[in-house]
Amino acid sequence: MKTDRIMNNYLSGKRILVTGACGTVGSELINQLVIKNNPLEVVGIDNNESELFFIEQKYLHTENTNFAVADIRDRDKLIRMMHGVDIVFHTAALKHVVLCEKSPFEAIQTNILGVKNIINSAVTCGVEKVIFTSSDKAVNPTNVMGTSKLMGERIMTAANSNLRDSKTVFSSTRFGNVLGSKGSVIPIFNEQIRRGGPVTLTDSEMTRFIMSIQEAVQLVINTAEIAKGGCVMITKMPVIRIKDLAIVMIEELAEQYGFSPKNIEIKLIGTKPGEKMYEELMSDEETRRAIELEKYFVVKPAFESLYRKINYSYDNVVSKTVTNPYNSGNEPKLSKEELRKFLIENKLLSESFVQGSHPAERYWP
Repeated sequence: MKTDRIMNNYLSGKRILVTGACGTVGSELINQLVIKNNPLEVVGIDNNESELFFIEQKYLHTENTNFAVADIRDRDKLIRMMHGVDIVFHTAALKHVVLCEKSPFEAIQTNILGVKNIINSAVTCGVEKVIFTSSDKAVNPTNVMGTSKLMGERIMTAANSNLRDSKTVFSSTRFGNVLGSKGSVIPIFNEQIRRGGPVTLTDSEMTRFIMSIQEAVQLVINTAEIAKGGCVMITKMPVIRIKDLAIVMIEELAEQYGFSPKNIEIKLIGTKPGEKMYEELMSDEETRRAIELEKYFVVKPAFESLYRKINYSYDNVVSKTVTNPYNSGNEPKLSKEELRKFLIENKLLSESFVQGSHPAERYWP
């Protein structure tokens, strides 16, 4: 692919640090960096010792990978890990809405102060570029997790604006649901169907942006080359109705588990506190400083850098004027057949999961 060749030229020979190496995004990021981008070294850090052990075994015979137990709350350890590093992909975070709601101080420690530690360590070590992976929940946040991710974005933008002598470029990338990731709806629906139902749905009109983990990570990698300092890169994504997802999964999986699709009930259980009916990837206020590219929207910072002039020019510009907020309620939805094709092509049905390995209940406090 042309994209792979471009990224290979940019990241080839660089030393890259990935935080949250054991997470869904972090682990796939390491996989694609090693396979496609010919880096000098990929260093993966995480505070999950057990999972880090397994990922290290996976790359045991890959000479340019190294892994270490580290927590982004520990600034001194981050500085030691970033010496000689060119690019940082920061994916480590507390991401579960309900757990962050119940433990807000922990969310602050990781999702806000952890970002601050990444910034300070990168400046100290002269890192070339830092890419922060954010979330749709940072847009008009209704919960602690989203608010903390928004603050992470703002800190990244401020770091780029306020630093005088540092040449480090700080940028954020924002995307929606990665289907099949840990704790997401697909493994839950899968297990519910395996048990004969019911499949629990919060609201029949709820919509979401979707993307496979491979697509999401490839686009995150691409932003490392094209991102300018202080901007937020928003990945364009297809939209689905969650009810359509439940219907298609029942139609595809029920008979595999010995059930008739018509006998699997879809049960409405109501929305969670703080849960949105639609997903937002760009707010109305952000449209005024947004540029539309072929695969992204770029939101320029509200306050541009005080100490360095940044030219926010890009290839493949679709429009320099954006008028509509980018949310799943405004965008066309995939048909059931388009969704079915997406799930099959990305191997997101039963073969992706070990039977019984995921809880069947929606997490409800």
